[in-house]
Parts: sequence; structure tokens; C-alpha cells
Amino acid sequence: MSPNFRTLCLFLIVVIAPAAVKCDLEIGFYDQTCQGAELLVFDAVARAVNANPGIAAGLIRMFFHDCFVRGCDGSVLIDSTAGNSAEKDSPINNPSLRGFEVIDKAKAAIEAVCPKTVSCADVLAFAARDSTALTGGLNFPVPAGRRDGRISIASETFTNLPPPTFNATQLEQSFARKNLTLEEMVTLSGAHSIGRSHCSSFVRRLYNFSSTNQVDPTLDPGYATFLQSQCPFNASTNNVTVVPMDVFTPNDLDVGYYVGLTQHFGLFTSDQTLLTNSSTRPFVEENIVNPGVWAIRFAKAMIKMGKIEVLTGTTGEIRTNCRVINSAKSIGSVIDTLGHSSSKVAST
Repeated sequence: MSPNFRTLCLFLIVVIAPAAVKCDLEIGFYDQTCQGAELLVFDAVARAVNANPGIAAGLIRMFFHDCFVRGCDGSVLIDSTAGNSAEKDSPINNPSLRGFEVIDKAKAAIEAVCPKTVSCADVLAFAARDSTALTGGLNFPVPAGRRDGRISIASETFTNLPPPTFNATQLEQSFARKNLTLEEMVTLSGAHSIGRSHCSSFVRRLYNFSSTNQVDPTLDPGYATFLQSQCPFNASTNNVTVVPMDVFTPNDLDVGYYVGLTQHFGLFTSDQTLLTNSSTRPFVEENIVNPGVWAIRFAKAMIKMGKIEVLTGTTGEIRTNCRVINSAKSIGSVIDTLGHSSSKVAST
């Protein structure tokens, strides 16, 4: 985006039609206003991943869960209040999502040098990218310019996030609603090559699958026995036990996840269905043969996902604390934010 185009966008937003102006997210959005922003995020993520490699998976998953509910607006970061249960406290997200403290640290470091400039939504997008770089060597430029949402409702997670029980057709429909293709759905599922899951997400496959009350036949018998040893039938619903989502390379973002599917080691129904479905199986097989191609596709799919229903221009806000919406907005604060952004405004 040229400097002249940025200036034109700012003029249109402030003077003519704030709600109607459309500009693009931009690589290097903070180069002039907060040059070290991305490095500060990387530092926070690298420190966290060095202490606990599993945090990388948590941050990638958090980005996905943010973008699929109200778009990539940082709403998953907002804390619940006395009058509202926020997304992060939905049973889908709590206790499975983790890494919130990493976002807090990155945001605090940025606020110390560039106050009211970098959105929490962008911090999360950078953190997800950095997590892929640290665990899979997949480093790619992330267009920025998102602004933060002010609404976070727990119940909206149920209608927007695909559960681990979905089959391939249901997954395709869920991703299509977010303008993501079948290939991109299979590609992004590769994020399950890192991270861990609680028993509650797959225990039904171990004991009372379908009407047979037996083990899901698409599970490798030995793997099923191992999972049963970790997640007994009579385990409490509050069981905190977790198991790796990829038995081969649980800390490396790679195609080991797809290899596991061919050996019936897919932890979720939504994992194994990618192999058993005729429409998705070719993508699984291609990813195994061409890991470099998968890496490129994964980066592109992450960038595309990061553009889902973004808030830009004068919509939303720049939160100073990612857990709490700003208490008030005014014309003065909007102009102040635009000034910090040096005429860099964006939208889809």
C-alpha cells in the first residue's frame, strides 16, 4: 500500500464515510508507528515456548478460535464480567485454551513503548505466526491493521467453532462459512501435529461409540488401549489428564499428523475423518509426500484465516489491556489512535 493511498484512506475515514471505507491489511503496518512491535511479540512467545513448548500449540489454537467467532478481533482475549460470560469461559475454550499470559506480556511490552497503537488482535496474529516459526520453521509475513472488538459472548462459540466430533462434510461446511476451502481446512488441521487434548474431547470414541458401545473402529486397537489407560471410562468429567495430539512429533509442527492418520492414530473424529473421506484423503496423502508444499499452504491458509471479518478503520478500538475493553470512546480518542497509526488504516 503506497503512502499516498494510506493518506487517501485516512481522509475518507475521518471526513467522508467512516463505516464504508475499505482498505487492505498491510504487511509492515507498524513499521513507522511501532517498529519493534513484532520483535517484542516474538520475544514474549520465544520465552514462553522455551519454558513450555506446548504453549505454541495453544497460541495457534487461540488464533483459530478467535477468528472463527466474530472474526479476528481479539474477542477471545476478553475476560468475563459479572453480567457476561465471555468466549474464553465457554466449555469449548476453558480449560483447553492456554497462552493468555503470553499475550498479556507481549501487549504490556508494546504498551510501554508504543501506547494505544498496536491492537490485541494483531498481537495474537503475530504470536500465532511466531509459534509456527518456533515449532515448524514456518516464518511468514503477517498483514496487520486489525482493530479490537468490544463484544465477547461464550454462547457464540457453540455455533461457530467446529467440534472434534464433526465428520469431513460438516467440517467443510463450517470452514466454508468462513470462506475457507476444503483444501485449506485439511491444511490447517495440520496444526494438530502439536499440542494436547483433554479426555473429554475424544473419550466417547473409546467406550460407547455409535450404538455398539465399543471402540471406534477407525482407531488403531493398540492406540485405543493406550488412550483408555489415560482416560478410564469412569473418569471424572473434570479429569485434567491430557494426551498428545500427534504421537510421533508432538512438539514439532510438521506432517507427522497426517502420517498418524494413515496409521489410524487420529485423536479426534474430526482428525481421522480426513483419511476416511474420499474428498479429503488426497490432500492428506499429498501432504505426506510433499511436506514443503504443505508448509507453504499452511502459511497461506493462516494468512487468509487472519483476514476473517476483521475490524479496521474506525471500527472497534485499540485495547490497552487485552482482557478488558476500553471504558469509553470519543472523537478525540479516535483521532488520537489514527494519529498514532500515521495514516495506516485497513479493512477487508
